Amino acid sequence: MQMHIPLRKRNRNPIGIQSFLSRFSEIKIHRPVIGTFNPGTADKVNAAIGQLNHGDNPVYFWPKINGNEIRMGNILEHNGGLWIAVKIDHVKPGKGGAFAQVEMKNLRNGSKLNERFRSADKVEKVRLEQKDQQFLYENDGMLVFMDNDTFEQIELPSDILGERRPLLQDGMIIQIEYYESEALSASLPTKVVCKVIETEPVVKGQTAANSFKPAVLDNGLRLMVPPFIEQDTDIIVHTETMEYSERA
Repeated sequence: MQMHIPLRKRNRNPIGIQSFLSRFSEIKIHRPVIGTFNPGTADKVNAAIGQLNHGDNPVYFWPKINGNEIRMGNILEHNGGLWIAVKIDHVKPGKGGAFAQVEMKNLRNGSKLNERFRSADKVEKVRLEQKDQQFLYENDGMLVFMDNDTFEQIELPSDILGERRPLLQDGMIIQIEYYESEALSASLPTKVVCKVIETEPVVKGQTAANSFKPAVLDNGLRLMVPPFIEQDTDIIVHTETMEYSERA
């Protein structure tokens, strides 16, 4: 993300990039920046900052927002952790200033935290990078994915998918969210086709939608299916609910 920073034109002395950026409270530098530039105009400064985000070792700038600007779904860096805001209550007490009561979930370990932010409080809002990557194979509990643009391969622990791991199929394209180079989460396509390998026989006349029956899929997953579903039938499973969606 490129930050636009105004600069007075009168300052023409070479300054360190790291020193210059540290003057702005809304910017946090996530890795050392080495070098100097001659800030003759604001345009040159912003161009220099933009160039830092190119190459093999990019610099990341995350803006700070006020506590009352936090919205549901925002990713925040707080107390050394990465959190997603899942619930926000704006409170205006009879005495004292208003504040936001924010329920957050840790993106690394799943723990939850309730925190109070006043409007004067500053918190870092982080933007995650989303990449579509193709599943190749599993090796010793590690899932191997490939970036179809760069052909670079990465390994992620199989538990990154949790209970949805059985729905991952060879060659499937999934979306992985990164914080810098750290993979935080992986999402399957919304719907996946699976085959029923075991279920009770179809009973004539039994068509009621509420009389679901158990079934075993070709990936070992067990779920409930409508009574008209037979063995060897292809069905569509909703990956968010882990439930039967429709016949394929």
